[in-house]
This record gives sequence, C-alpha cells and structure tokens, in this order.
Amino acid sequence: MNKIKKLLLVCATGVALTTLNSCHIYQKYHTPEDSELTRAYAEALRAPEDSAALGNLPWEQVFTDPQLQELIGRALANNTNLRNAQLNIEAARAGLKGARLAYLPSIALAPNGAGASYAGSPLSWTYTIPAQASWEIDIFGKLLNGKRSAKAQVLQSEAYAQAVRSQIIGGVATTYYAIAAVKDQLALSRSTAILWKESVETMRNLKLAGRVTEAAVVQADANYYNIVGSITDLEVSLDQLYNTMSLLLNTMPQKWQVCDKVDLALPVAYSQGVEMKALSSRPDVRAAEQSLAVAYYATNSARAAFYPGLTISFNGGFTNLLGSMVKNPGDWFYQLAGSLVAPLFARGQNIARLEAAKAQQKQAMNTFEYTLMSAAAEVSDALTVYAKSLEKSEALRMQVEDLEKSVEYTNDLLLYSTGQTTYLEVLTAQQGLLGAQISQINTDLARAKAVISLYQSLGGGR
Repeated sequence: MNKIKKLLLVCATGVALTTLNSCHIYQKYHTPEDSELTRAYAEALRAPEDSAALGNLPWEQVFTDPQLQELIGRALANNTNLRNAQLNIEAARAGLKGARLAYLPSIALAPNGAGASYAGSPLSWTYTIPAQASWEIDIFGKLLNGKRSAKAQVLQSEAYAQAVRSQIIGGVATTYYAIAAVKDQLALSRSTAILWKESVETMRNLKLAGRVTEAAVVQADANYYNIVGSITDLEVSLDQLYNTMSLLLNTMPQKWQVCDKVDLALPVAYSQGVEMKALSSRPDVRAAEQSLAVAYYATNSARAAFYPGLTISFNGGFTNLLGSMVKNPGDWFYQLAGSLVAPLFARGQNIARLEAAKAQQKQAMNTFEYTLMSAAAEVSDALTVYAKSLEKSEALRMQVEDLEKSVEYTNDLLLYSTGQTTYLEVLTAQQGLLGAQISQINTDLARAKAVISLYQSLGGGR
C-alpha cells in the first residue's frame, strides 16, 4: 500500500505542476439566466407545481367521453412511435450506466503458454497467467462530464417520450371529434338532400300548374346534385379519418364508434395570459433544455482535453518464467505503474474541437429560446381560438334559428302565393340554412381542437 501511495503522490505532483485554471470543468449545468426570457423560465422552475393546472391534469379528466378514453388507452398501449420513444429511454439509460461504470477499473485476463526445444533438448514449457487492471483517475472531469451528459440525455429522451405520448393523446382526440363532426355533417347533408329532392318534385308540380318557370326547376335540381356531390366528399373524408384512427391504434383499418355530437370544453377556467410556469411543463421545452445541457457538458469535455490524463495500471499473476531463467514450479509476480499523458502536438485539434463545441452550445441555446417562444405562441393561439369559437358558435346558433324560420316562411309563400319569383327566396333560404348548420359543426370542432391543442401546449398527457 505504501508503494501505491507514493506512486499516486508522484503523479499528483506532476498534475499540480501542469494544471491550469480548470474550475469551470467541474461546474454542473444550471438553467441560464442571461436573457429576460431564460431568467423568467428559471424562476418558473423554482416555483411550486400547481396540480390543478390544465397541463398537470391527467388526460382522463380532460377527455371524459368513455368511448374516447377507451381509444386513447388502446393507442397508448399499442402505438409504435411511443414504443420506439420508450426504447430510446432504455438506450439512454444504458449509456448512463456505461458512463457510471467508466469510473471502475478495467480488468482483463490473458493467460498464455509456449514450448521450446533447442539443439534436440527436451521440450521446455513456459506459461504466464496474468491479470491486467487499468484505472483512469478522473482529475479533470472527463468521465464526470461524460456521466452528466449521459444523464441529461436520459432526461431528454424521457421528455421526448412524454411529447410523443402527448401527441398520441391529442391525435386520437382530434381524430375522434373530427369523425364525429364529419358524421354529423354527413347526416345533415343526407337529410337536406332528401328535403331538397322533395322541393324539386314540388317545383315540377308547380311548373305544371304554371306557378314557376322551367328555370326554377332546373336551378333547384342543380342544387340537389351539388349536395349529392358534397356527400361523396364527406364519405371520403370519413373513410380517411377512420384509417387515421386505425394507424394511431396500430391496428388494421376499420370503422370506429364515436359520440353523436362534438362537445368538448375546458375542464378548468383559464385566463388569456401565458404563464411561464405552464410552459416549463411542456416536454418539448424540457427536451430542448436538456439538449442545451448535453451541449454544455460537451464543451466541458472539450476543455478537459487540454489537460493531462492519469492512468494507474496493475499487471500480476502466476508464471514459471521469471527473468531469463525458467523456474519450475512457478511463482507469483506483480507490476504497478502510473502514466501521465499530457497533450502537446494535439493542441490545435483540441482548440478546433472546443470552438466547435462552443458553437454547438450557442445553437442549442438559440433552439431552447425559440422553443420557449414557440410554446408561448401555441398557447396564445389555442386560447384565442377557443374564446372566439365560443362567440362564433353562439352567433351561428342564432343564425340557424333565423334561417330555419326563413325556410319555413318562404316555403309557405311558395305554396300559397301566385308570384313566380318566390322560388329564388326558397333556394337562398335553404342554401343559407345548410351553410350555417355546417359552419356551426365546424366551429364546434374548432373549439374542441383548441381545447386539445391547449392541453398539449401546456404539457398535458400524463
């Protein structure tokens, strides 16, 4: 043990003579506070979590429709993208495990033997059974920064998996309500086509009675076929949505049962402002910050390359070959050595690596700040769409009520008046009613999508 201590002391003295100011190499990554944006983010991270915030609610409390809950559950269990994201976590954890084990010495066993005969002498056998151990002393943080970088990569992969999970939940919910909206539009268009066909027959009878012209009949007939054509478009869209849902659930194409009406509201009250604490829960923001942490540790590792590396090696075992004499039976032997390797002619390469690492760290910082700003914009957009869709839905509801009365009045006029231009009013009223009803369905769908987008934008999907 005394010899080992002396060896370590000699090596440590050599390190002390060559060491420059390398304190920065050992510093852990901390959220930067150089700008107002990142400073607000760092303060938000220190604030306590609000379990009642929308982004922190379990998805079951946001999407309460039982059929939708079943579909989301199946997607989370079967989706291929989520499985791959979880495998990425396992790979990152394996990398972290390897970085931690790098602190331990490497041990190798290399037994060997040989036989020799000279000038007809009997065959003489020699053998060596050595064990070799090598241990790198992490004086300048090369292994430390590698371990910290591996840990940041684990956190990054976990955040990415959470982002994928959130996207799957949002994708299933969006597709679910889109199917409901298209089915509602399809049912409305089919019932309107039936009524319009009846109107065409009525027009023909009125023409025979001299009440309307042939132009009125032709125009009504053309509008009927226009509705029939829109029905085929809706049927195609519905089939595509069914296939999208099937892919999300990782199953063969099939039809899916959904709710009868698009009706999704925010489960909690939410103001128009965008709070930084809410943004800090987003998985893409967390992943961008961990990417910055990885770049930070890569820069530290590039700095550490300028300093010497200290390695302690041990070689020992059993042999019958000692010196130039063959000794039989064998005996034990050991060797202990230390090496201090300082870069001399690789300084130019190290400088280039450090400059590249610093540039990549700046890129990661720019990406992190942009991700924060994009997150704030997405939340703001979702809040605006939700608020305005509520206003628009109420206006459309009143419009539909008025247009239903208009259709009723014009139909009565057509049946009981002797004028020949009333059919134009009938056509206009019926077209306006159908358009308003479809707009109302689309507005309800836009409101539902805004809720889904806001939930995702706030990091929801736990």
